[in-house]
Amino acid sequence: MASHPAIKAAYWPSWSETFPPSAVDTTLFTHIFYAFLLPSNVTFKFELSDSTASLLKNFTTTLHQKNPPVKTLFSVGGGSSDPKLFARMASNVGSRNIFINSAIEVARNYGFDGMDLDWEFPQNPKDMADLGQLFKEWRVAIQKEARSTHRSPLLLTAAVYFSVDFQWAETYRKYPAASIAKSLDWINAMCFDYHGSWDTSATGAHAALYDPNSNISTSYGLTSWIRAGVPRHMVVMGLPLYGKTWQLKDPNVNGIGAPAVATGPGDGVLVFSEVEKFNKENGATVVYDARTVSTYSYAGTSWIGYDDSRSTTMKIKFAQALGLRGYFFWALSFDSEWKISKQGKLSYRQEP
Repeated sequence: MASHPAIKAAYWPSWSETFPPSAVDTTLFTHIFYAFLLPSNVTFKFELSDSTASLLKNFTTTLHQKNPPVKTLFSVGGGSSDPKLFARMASNVGSRNIFINSAIEVARNYGFDGMDLDWEFPQNPKDMADLGQLFKEWRVAIQKEARSTHRSPLLLTAAVYFSVDFQWAETYRKYPAASIAKSLDWINAMCFDYHGSWDTSATGAHAALYDPNSNISTSYGLTSWIRAGVPRHMVVMGLPLYGKTWQLKDPNVNGIGAPAVATGPGDGVLVFSEVEKFNKENGATVVYDARTVSTYSYAGTSWIGYDDSRSTTMKIKFAQALGLRGYFFWALSFDSEWKISKQGKLSYRQEP
């Protein structure tokens, strides 16, 4: 039986000026994703500026030369990219082919070990069918390129919704699990953003492992992928290094689900290092919530739901008990002195 070494990954935001690849502690990770590249919305090719090209080269060279080295992938898309761009590209065999060949070329030219697609999100059943086709053809192209160049095949992964289907959306759709299981190396399930600024009426655990009141939870989402036929060794759990914030209606009613009136500090989002700073400066009360496996803090009317070392460790143990391949963080530079990233290294043990 093939062994599947554990994945301990993180996305590196390329716009982070204070956090160059040289600052990454590679003892804590196995794979680092460069976030993000976008193809042209006209040609569907990657048309890279000189500054992006040198950034890519520096990223792979630096991380491959570190001790220990880590594998590098570039991620295509991201939360702020236009889902219609991917829908158009994926809808036609010609444009899929151009996109795939250009992605492989970028990976080889700049020394990457693989590619990741972060299409957020396919909007309807047709998009999902086209995505399945894209993955299938991408895998064939990767194998063909590896054979003709006598090199190891490039990795192919995708960042996906926390659940296999969008059962809470106006348009129901489901990921092409069969194509994913056959074509990808693994999926990065984005197990966060369950609650946020789009609903300011109540606080929420935005990355709850369990939700006693709904299926919008990490345990439900990850299990749905496995039930849909994606093997456990191909599922990687996402962990947020940031919190969501609200302004409480009444400072004395301050649990998860407490009435709120607006977004809180940081316009609704604080990265983990900022959460720590806020808690310290405001003498915030910090509460670990065992029911949802999450942490929250409050000071006056400000409320923050996030994951700390304890909730992260519990989640990683859950992923391990479920037999998943590992975990990834969004995003690398949001941690505070590697506090949370270290938890994973300590608590995730690969089965022999």
